Amino acid sequence: MRKYLGISVISLFCVAAAPALAQEVSETAYIFNSLSFLMNGFLVMWMAAGFAMLESGLVRSKNVATICLKNIALFAIAGIMYYLVGYDLMYTGVDGGFMGSFSWWGADDSAALAGDFSGNYAASADWFFQMVFVATAASIVSGAVAERSKLWSFLAFTVVLTAIIYPIAGSWQWGGGWLSEMGFADFAGSTLVHSVGGWAALTGCLIIGARKGKFGAGGKVTPMPGSSLPLATLGTFILWLGWFGFNGGSQLAMGSAADVIAIANIYVNTNMAAAGGVVAAMILAQLLYKKVDLTLVLNGAIAGLVSITAGPDTPTILEAILIGGVGGILAVLAIPLFDRFKVDDVVGAISAHLVAGIWGTIAVPLTNGDAQFGVQLLGVVSIGAFTVIASSIVWLAIRYTVGIRAHEEDEALGLDRSELGLEAYPEFASGSRSI
Repeated sequence: MRKYLGISVISLFCVAAAPALAQEVSETAYIFNSLSFLMNGFLVMWMAAGFAMLESGLVRSKNVATICLKNIALFAIAGIMYYLVGYDLMYTGVDGGFMGSFSWWGADDSAALAGDFSGNYAASADWFFQMVFVATAASIVSGAVAERSKLWSFLAFTVVLTAIIYPIAGSWQWGGGWLSEMGFADFAGSTLVHSVGGWAALTGCLIIGARKGKFGAGGKVTPMPGSSLPLATLGTFILWLGWFGFNGGSQLAMGSAADVIAIANIYVNTNMAAAGGVVAAMILAQLLYKKVDLTLVLNGAIAGLVSITAGPDTPTILEAILIGGVGGILAVLAIPLFDRFKVDDVVGAISAHLVAGIWGTIAVPLTNGDAQFGVQLLGVVSIGAFTVIASSIVWLAIRYTVGIRAHEEDEALGLDRSELGLEAYPEFASGSRSI
């Protein structure tokens, strides 16, 4: 009798405690979801350092300080503009349409503070994670148009890109816009982030023009080696590391075992796609040029990462390697192709981000049965068309007002000295080896 009485008391306690226990679990999920946004967000923020180092290594010494300044400035501008305009334009009141509202963002955690955790995560955690993505899109542009664009003119373009162009494109899918209604799939942004940045970079390169001396008569391409391949390699490794947050955090939850398993699989697929891009780029470079060009391999790694970003949650490990490998091959082939059309992309950003981004987005249905090739292609074309038109308007407006191309003598001297009045490597520039 005592045994059964004990069981009854325990059962009664469990029934009575169930609502409180459910609330505790909900609060725990809320905490872990928010923590995932914050931790993965600062990994993505670290990519800003990766872009700065990669681009610094691939531009000439006389422009290194300028490219460093552009990268830290654009990150700051992206944060401010995404707060003032971008976030609400991307997420507030889209409702199957083409954009949200023009308003300032403000955090509202009153429900969670009152004990209602149905919002799933802290508002500021979400904003922070979304903000570092827009900075990534802007970073793609800085490397492509380096060494001949004016500092303040480039930053003016960054203002519009981060406040208007990127948020509108993002609202079509992530904000619940018309592409989302059609079933377009872009898990972490092969198109919404990387292709948007790539299209903006391509239009910038075409409108600004090539660096002086890059292309000669008869289509001859004059190599302009960068300042530091070790620095570029370090930047690539930092980007590789940051990409785990980029893709893993896009699970948008870490409050259950299923979410954690998904994040782990995404991390592995992200890593292996990059590995596939590296190996494929090495092999193709050897076959084409009889030598392995390190810069092509670095872009192969990035192209592999970009390729898997549209769908890192559904492939097997082998499929991720193959998707990344194709991305690496496409980047290696695209770089000389753009040279042939006299598109002067200093760091190969268009090949690694735009070309691989298109491939990765179209490849999603190969591993995700819920995605359709036609819808994926529609997303690529529509976002590409919008970004090209909007970017062209902004670039041309800047060109015909304040100007965007550095003066020929400033370009020859180097933007570090002409625009900043300092040099990244003054000892080497002056010929002094003193310590």
